[in-house]
Amino acid sequence: MRENPVVEIADLNIKAPILEGTDNDILSKAAGHFPETGDFGKENYCIAGHSSTLYKEYFNNLKDVEFGMTIRLYDKDKKSYLYAVTESFIVEPNETWVLDDFGDNRITIITCTDDGTQRQVVVGILKE
Repeated sequence: MRENPVVEIADLNIKAPILEGTDNDILSKAAGHFPETGDFGKENYCIAGHSSTLYKEYFNNLKDVEFGMTIRLYDKDKKSYLYAVTESFIVEPNETWVLDDFGDNRITIITCTDDGTQRQVVVGILKE
């Protein structure tokens, strides 16, 4: 089996494979990388995943994230990139500015709020 990139937040028992794209088919089995956003350790690497009981609920515990927690991103070669959580906030589903390049190296994780009407966004900045 082809190895997929993986995102992990050990403090929250989160570990999810990452596939390319964010359509329903991908998000029903993994986290999805937004095409046209950053790469491993470069720019704004944006991923989305479900937090529900209907699908692969990889990000259910994301609501318990705390500043300073480590987000570990592994590429296909298992090279590890460490990010420190710096932000956690709620946006409306149409607020796509969180996918923009902010001139730094970050990971942005997006999931639904518990009621599914809004999106929780967690940002981690790459530790050099």
